[in-house]
Amino acid sequence: MPRQKIYTQPSSSDLVLDGEGRQYVLKLRDLPADEKPREKLVKYGPGVLSFAELFAVILNVGTKKEEVLSMSRRLLKEYGDSVIVNQKDPNKVREMLGVPLGKACQVVACFEIGRRVFKAQDGKKPITLRTASQVYEYLKDMRELPKEYLRGLYFDSHYQLIHDEVISIGTVTSNIIHPREVFRPALEFSASAVILAHNHPSGISVPSDADIAITRQIVEAGKILGISLLDHIVITKKKFESIRADYD
Repeated sequence: MPRQKIYTQPSSSDLVLDGEGRQYVLKLRDLPADEKPREKLVKYGPGVLSFAELFAVILNVGTKKEEVLSMSRRLLKEYGDSVIVNQKDPNKVREMLGVPLGKACQVVACFEIGRRVFKAQDGKKPITLRTASQVYEYLKDMRELPKEYLRGLYFDSHYQLIHDEVISIGTVTSNIIHPREVFRPALEFSASAVILAHNHPSGISVPSDADIAITRQIVEAGKILGISLLDHIVITKKKFESIRADYD
């Protein structure tokens, strides 16, 4: 005799699944009051919150299609925390995260405050990157990004890192990337040298013809400005490769 399924009327506090075996993803409204990011922050302090929860507090609200905690987790998964934290252009944040300009300004301002406070701390050890493998390790958050990012690392005369910025999102070609976009932060932060890096989501580390062409163009522009391009590195999930160019 087949077993019968017994259905009971759910209470108002039950989580109801409308299909057997379907996983239910908890949304912010489903969480207990003291487990919601803002309430959790007030009750327990910031130390117990994950990066995604802290980012949700900054964003404050989501969209009609996506509530704020889900949005925060998705953005961190797609772009990585370092990419978001180090981006200083609100317009790029707006484009990257798909949020209003006012919210993008809020995100940039929050992380800028954190950077300034961190720089003011005594005993901070400067970051020095002297090899392509060190750059690859430093930029490990770029290895699994779903889109192609061009990142600039800017150094002082002692080859200590003074600035880190996402320059562009999308295919690296001379039609999209202009040397002025690369050297604008260098001039702003009085950098003496630059290392560029971009990821290949395809997993192929071999530089394209466009990668080589834009690298050579930037090298020549740097010679005019007196700012050296030290290297341009292609990053994939498992390996990296320096683009060959006459850097000297």
